[in-house]
Amino acid sequence: MTNGRRRLLLLAAAGPALAGCAGMLPGQGEPAQLYTLTPKSSFAADLPAVAWQLVVELPVAAAGLNTSRVALQRTPVSLDYFARANWSDAAPAMLQTLLVESFENTGRIVAVSRESVRLRPDYLLQTDLREFAAEYFPDAARPPLVRVRMTAKLVRVGDRSIIASTSAERTERASSDSMGAIMLAFDEAAGGVMRRIVEWTLRAPGTSARPAR
Repeated sequence: MTNGRRRLLLLAAAGPALAGCAGMLPGQGEPAQLYTLTPKSSFAADLPAVAWQLVVELPVAAAGLNTSRVALQRTPVSLDYFARANWSDAAPAMLQTLLVESFENTGRIVAVSRESVRLRPDYLLQTDLREFAAEYFPDAARPPLVRVRMTAKLVRVGDRSIIASTSAERTERASSDSMGAIMLAFDEAAGGVMRRIVEWTLRAPGTSARPAR
């Protein structure tokens, strides 16, 4: 078991995946279990080192995903949440932190941050969180398929031009209906998307040298 998996399991105790409206009244029932995911720490061996600085902006997300509640879908046109299961932060903020940590883990970038006040960035990474849910369709009898999809744009600070854009999607079938298994599927799916975005960013055309200010 990797260190990342240990971290995930320590923070997310496995329990039954009680799917439902999750809207319990204050003082009723058990408190929600908090879950988090892990940053990527392994990347392609030929990933280039870059001589520029990056700010990872807060991902944009629709209201249904811009929450700390863990989303599920029973149909393609419905959105629900697991009962008594929350992310440790709103999903976009959690993924922003994980992306920053993943960039740092490459050891191939001068500096990366969530806030431009901490450094003079050469580029901004703007992302949209399009899908981040466990899908129970078309076969509700099987463990859910976790789907994570993000789009990304790399913006040059000097002239605010978009120099590249991409989309990354990953699905992972949970091994069972337990909350622990579903969280591991979220970790694998989100990790695959983050790795794709990190490697794509560092390999983006025209970014090998530090841009003129």
